[in-house]
Amino acid sequence: MKNKTALITGITGQDGSYLTELLLQKNYNVHGIVRRSSSTARERLDNLNLSEDLQDTLKNNLHYGDLADFGSLLKIINQVQPDEIYNLAAQSHVRVSFDVPEYTSDITGIGTLRLLEAIRKSEINSKFYQASSSELFGKAKDIPQNELTPFYPCSPYAVAKAYSHYMTVNYRESYDMFASTGILFNHESPRRGENFVTRKISLGVASIYLGLSEKITLGNLDSKRDWGFAGDYVEAMWLIMQQNKADDFVISTGKTHSVRDFIEQAFSCLDIKIEWQGSGIDEIAVNSKTGKTVIDINPKFFRPTEVDYLLGDYSKAQNILGWTPKTDFKELVNMMVKSDLKLLDK
Repeated sequence: MKNKTALITGITGQDGSYLTELLLQKNYNVHGIVRRSSSTARERLDNLNLSEDLQDTLKNNLHYGDLADFGSLLKIINQVQPDEIYNLAAQSHVRVSFDVPEYTSDITGIGTLRLLEAIRKSEINSKFYQASSSELFGKAKDIPQNELTPFYPCSPYAVAKAYSHYMTVNYRESYDMFASTGILFNHESPRRGENFVTRKISLGVASIYLGLSEKITLGNLDSKRDWGFAGDYVEAMWLIMQQNKADDFVISTGKTHSVRDFIEQAFSCLDIKIEWQGSGIDEIAVNSKTGKTVIDINPKFFRPTEVDYLLGDYSKAQNILGWTPKTDFKELVNMMVKSDLKLLDK
C-alpha cells in the first residue's frame, strides 16, 4: 500500500507544524502551500526534529500559492494529487480582524471557497478538512457549546469562519465531497505566535523573570476560554479525516479559564507570587516580593465586541473519534513558560 499524501495550507503556522510532525510520523508524504511573504517565517518547520533527508524532502514539497489565487490552488492540487487536504491557513488573529476586515474576509472566508472549488474542478478524490473555530459561538447563550449550538460570531474573523464553515457543509451536501470541519477551541503551544495573548503572557513572564523587561500590558483579563494543547488537537484533525463519513466535530477540553488564571499560573510556575490591585482599566498586578508592577491594562487591546465565555463539549469527538485531550491547563502553561525561558536564556 502506497503512503498517503497530504497537502496542508498554513503549514508554517503553529497547527501546520504540529500536523506536519504527526503526519510524517505516520509515513505520509507531506506537502504544503506557502506564500512568498511567508518564506522568511518558516522557523517552526526548520526546527522540527527531522532527519536531514526528511527535512530536505519537506522543503522540496513546499509550493508557492495563496488562498487569494484560485489558479495557484488548482495547479498545486493537480500537481500533488493529495489524498487529504487540511485547510489551516487564515488571517487568524481576532483583534487584528477588526483592523483588516476586508482582507480577513477574503482569505479566511472566500479563500476556503476557492480551495473547495479547486478540489471540485480538479475532480481528485481528496478528503478535505476545514479548520473552524470556537469564535463561531461568540456570545452564544448555550453553555457548553457543541455541534448543535447556534453560531453568534462577534468579529470579522468569526464571521469569515462562519462563511467558510457553512461553505464546507454546502460542498459536502451539494457535491458529495468528503468535507469535514473541526470546531477547535483555543489551542496553544510554545509555537504560538507572539501576538496572541497566551504567548504574550508566557514570553512576558519569562522576560520579567530574567530581568529583560518589567511588565506586560494586556486588555480584558476576565475573558474565559477553553484552552488546550495544539499538539493534542492536530491528532483530532487527523482522526476526523480517517472516518468513513464526513462530519463536524467540536474539539475542546471541557474546562474554562480566564486570562487572569493564565497569568497567575504563568507566574506561579516560576515561583513568582502576584497580587491584584485596583479595578477596571486601572487594575494592575504587582510582584508580592518586590512590589513592582508586572501587569497593567491598556484599552487599545480590548476588542470592539468582547466574547466573554467559551466552553466546549467534545463528547461527540470522544464517542466517534475516540479522542480526548491529553494535556491539562497547568501543564500547557508551564510548557509555554519554560520553553520561552529557555528561548530567552539563549
